[in-house]
Amino acid sequence: MDRRRFLRTLISSTAGLALGATALRSAPAFANDPAQFAHGLQAHPWLLGWRGVSSETLGPATVQLQGRLPAGLAGTLYRNGPAWSERGTLRYDHWFDGDGMVHGWHFNGDGSLTHRARMVATPKFTREQKAGRFLYPAAGTSVPNAQAVRNNDDANVANTSVMALNGRVFALCESGSAFEVHPDSLETIGPVTWRPDLAALPFSAHPLVDRDGSVWNFGSISLMGGAGLLVWHIGKDGQLRSADVIATPGRGYLHAFTMTDTHLVFVLAPFDFKESGGSFFERMQFAPQRAANIAVVAKDAPDKAQWFEAPFAAIYHFGDAHRSKDGIVVRAVRRDNMDEARSPMKEAMAGDGAHATNGHSTLVELHLDLRRGQARWQDTGISTVEFPLFDPRTPDSRAARLYAPTVDGASNTPYFNAVAAFDVERGRRQVWRYGSDIMAEEHVFVPRPGSRNPDDGWLVGTLLDPVNKRSGLAVLDARHVQDGPLAQAWLPYAVPLGFHGTFAAQA
Repeated sequence: MDRRRFLRTLISSTAGLALGATALRSAPAFANDPAQFAHGLQAHPWLLGWRGVSSETLGPATVQLQGRLPAGLAGTLYRNGPAWSERGTLRYDHWFDGDGMVHGWHFNGDGSLTHRARMVATPKFTREQKAGRFLYPAAGTSVPNAQAVRNNDDANVANTSVMALNGRVFALCESGSAFEVHPDSLETIGPVTWRPDLAALPFSAHPLVDRDGSVWNFGSISLMGGAGLLVWHIGKDGQLRSADVIATPGRGYLHAFTMTDTHLVFVLAPFDFKESGGSFFERMQFAPQRAANIAVVAKDAPDKAQWFEAPFAAIYHFGDAHRSKDGIVVRAVRRDNMDEARSPMKEAMAGDGAHATNGHSTLVELHLDLRRGQARWQDTGISTVEFPLFDPRTPDSRAARLYAPTVDGASNTPYFNAVAAFDVERGRRQVWRYGSDIMAEEHVFVPRPGSRNPDDGWLVGTLLDPVNKRSGLAVLDARHVQDGPLAQAWLPYAVPLGFHGTFAAQA
């Protein structure tokens, strides 16, 4: 059997369990009530971050930047997140379920900023718009009378992140294909098939760019009811270099991964399924009594893995990974409450502002001894952070400086109100607090053109001001975060909180 046929056969043996076995089983609806959310929003304005949109497009809106944009910062910040969360009498119960909306924040070069946003026209979204109701299974909400799907892309919401590669832009989700959108208009071009025999297979939401410009990513076959990792390698030119399947010891949930110059690192959190029906996250139960399985994959042999075990950890997002004397050190954000990890901001989705919490999170280090085959976790003493990013130009011979939203001082919302830079090795922190009412999202690192020095660049991040019902963007000097924004702009409207994005520099 040739390699491609073997790969397809291996994946197909589990694909039948995908959305069919875990998400299509008949179950009562556990969805929220839109009226209840609207009532909660009146009492808690910060719930604006979880209010869905009712228009397929927003903008374009052009606003003036306050302050001075640094010379050399030119391009577009693309962001993605769940945006369409209600239809009729049904509101999604889980934050991950809303259909994706891609945002483009474009620096015009004349001191102004233009924002536009557009829903990703996936098959799911297009058919549900026509029907006027939710038709397909969701990751975390039981949808009544859900229709059968042919493959993962029938239920793909394309709502988590954005990848820019070779002049192209892609909306990403963890359970299906990348959906290409136009870099300027954001109109949907369609799902990407990297190779015909790999159509509609998971291409996750956290691809990593290597130093040669190529992209590594994974697809989790555990989300399809089986076990295994599909390892993708896409060239700088946007063409597939390789796709390999690594068998895993069992089911393990992972949302992202990290890498050094020579290795990829995957941390799989074991889970079980309830026998009763329901959506994936309703049925999934983390299994903290079992060890996490950790795969270390050499980039020059992406079809093989060295396996490690460490105590259970529920992780969505990773910072950097760097070489150490004995192997590799990985930094990640551990979610410490299992129910909250399974359904973040669940109360906010329901409009329950009185009990909503962002949960407790801890920045931890995973120490991997490659020679002895041992793994251990170590706390850093840093908590209440998420979405850590860093300058990827940092040599993997040392730890990178991490940039992440955090909470600083009093806050009137159960969300992040500040951004911080962490030098974990030296125990140093710089923080900028936006205020008690402002909610701060992920801040992307943008290198200064022409510079080769790590951390010489800017942080570009998005904000939500629920009191004034507006969304905004801030630019900070990455080396002097504590000095606050160099430039800032506010839109005349608010957009839902999203997850991840990328900055595409102007050519």
